Amino acid sequence: RQLTILTYEYVPDILERRGPFREEHLALLADNDCVMGGAVGDPPTGGVLVFEDRASAEAFVASDPYVKNNLVKASRIEPWTLAIG
Repeated sequence: RQLTILTYEYVPDILERRGPFREEHLALLADNDCVMGGAVGDPPTGGVLVFEDRASAEAFVASDPYVKNNLVKASRIEPWTLAIG
């Protein structure tokens, strides 16, 4: 099965800055064919999100309030071939 992975690298103070944008960020995930995802690290240093296809991942990045409000330092979209699961 071919899926698409979006990885984010967050700004160091993501926990302090994400509050006003978190609900919109999570709602947008539900509307963009996100299969699964979440923050990485404790405290979070980034995020990993899995989408059905590249177009959905690109649409998410283009609309994500985390990106629009400079909470994401870098992002990457790559195909992922699921081998098990």
